[in-house]
Amino acid sequence: MARVKIKEILGLSPQNQEITVKGWVRTFRNNQFIALNDGSTNNNLQVVVDFNNTPETILKRITTGAAIAATGTLIPSQGKGQTVELVAKTVEVIGDSDAEKYPLQPKKHSLEFLREIAHLRFRTNTFGAVFRIRHSLAYAIHKFFNDKGFLYLHTPIITASDAEGAGETFHVTNFDLNNIPRNEQGEINYKEDFFGKSTNLTVSGQLEGELGAMAFGDIYTFGPTFRAENSNTARHLAEFWMIEPEMAFYDLNDNMDLAEELLHYVIRYALEHNKEDIEFLTQRLLDEEKQKPQNERSEMNLMEKLNFCINNKFERVTYTEAISILRESNHNKKKKFQYLVNEWGVDLQSEHERYLVEKHFNKPVILTDYPKNIKAFYMRQNDDGKTVRAMDILFPGIGEIVGGSQREERLELLEQRMKEMNIPAEELSWYLDTRRFGSCPHAGFGLGFERLVLFVTGMTNIRDVIPFPRTPKNCEF
Repeated sequence: MARVKIKEILGLSPQNQEITVKGWVRTFRNNQFIALNDGSTNNNLQVVVDFNNTPETILKRITTGAAIAATGTLIPSQGKGQTVELVAKTVEVIGDSDAEKYPLQPKKHSLEFLREIAHLRFRTNTFGAVFRIRHSLAYAIHKFFNDKGFLYLHTPIITASDAEGAGETFHVTNFDLNNIPRNEQGEINYKEDFFGKSTNLTVSGQLEGELGAMAFGDIYTFGPTFRAENSNTARHLAEFWMIEPEMAFYDLNDNMDLAEELLHYVIRYALEHNKEDIEFLTQRLLDEEKQKPQNERSEMNLMEKLNFCINNKFERVTYTEAISILRESNHNKKKKFQYLVNEWGVDLQSEHERYLVEKHFNKPVILTDYPKNIKAFYMRQNDDGKTVRAMDILFPGIGEIVGGSQREERLELLEQRMKEMNIPAEELSWYLDTRRFGSCPHAGFGLGFERLVLFVTGMTNIRDVIPFPRTPKNCEF
């Protein structure tokens, strides 16, 4: 008989139908009641075993963590906590689990402990909910762009360019590291390397994405990116996923409209398709917050925060206006900011971004027109000579979630900016060709996928929303 998933079984009307279920044992009580889970939902199916007619050898093997198959009859449940249960006719142990050694005992575990056994943490309710939501968000992103007629472009993971100009890249080579060839000047001779030049893992697919936009109009990328940034914090990863759309004939306003529509769409999709998981994580956070002093608790619970974002139009404010608001705020005057805001031109910190969203405007905020000196070379310069057509979207609890800009389509100004920032034009001649042959206004943005998952799940550490985190001194699995 074909296996039926537990999520589907729990939605059935019990009519003594015969069903086969397979999953992992969460608990086994009184030699009779199995709480079975197969990962399709956080809810367990109660499987009732006839212990009088089940061999003792089988009963002893039904332990926490064991994989089993059960075939039986679905009936209304008399017990609390479930509407249906399966009265088993046969139980087969597919994979044994030594209850003494199994790390996930049926009790509450800390996230720190679960990070140490990350290969098993998927089997917990918390991580089951997180990664089902992650799946839904990924699917919603593809569906959003596909329904709008965007082309999904796979940009390279190995590249010779550093799109951001930050220099924090992972080098790619097939040299014998004990015998690296050097030229007469004693420098590494990359001509003998696999690609004949210095290469690295990508930090962004944007520049290549622009090439696609100049032919297809609207494209998006969704792939892994890498930063060799030695930041051991709850907000940084060395490997993470980025969504980067690029659109021809878009200006900054079109760009902001699209980014806001995307965020509304994917959050609404998760609320509709992962309601149970979000309710579970909302309750988990409420239970956690009970341990905190009243003044440190969140003003909104997770469900309220998500609805807050989809029910509010994002406030659009220039960087200059934001600096004025921050400088004049009581928070700044009373020196409650770690980084005080005193002058125009400073790069805003997360605490400033969150103040604007959570205290001043009480809604998501899009900041525009940043100083050009703190932004990348490819952003379109404004007529004031000081600012660029950049935009960042700021969310409660997390700060920046999207960063983007209208791109500089004017060849002379782009070349001039690259010269000012010491970016060699010859290495990016292919990129400049898009400005030489049929240039047009265009724009795009980057959405850090893990930041989005962090926001929607309410988790506080970015290592808990990616299956296999890559961080300084940590590369397990």
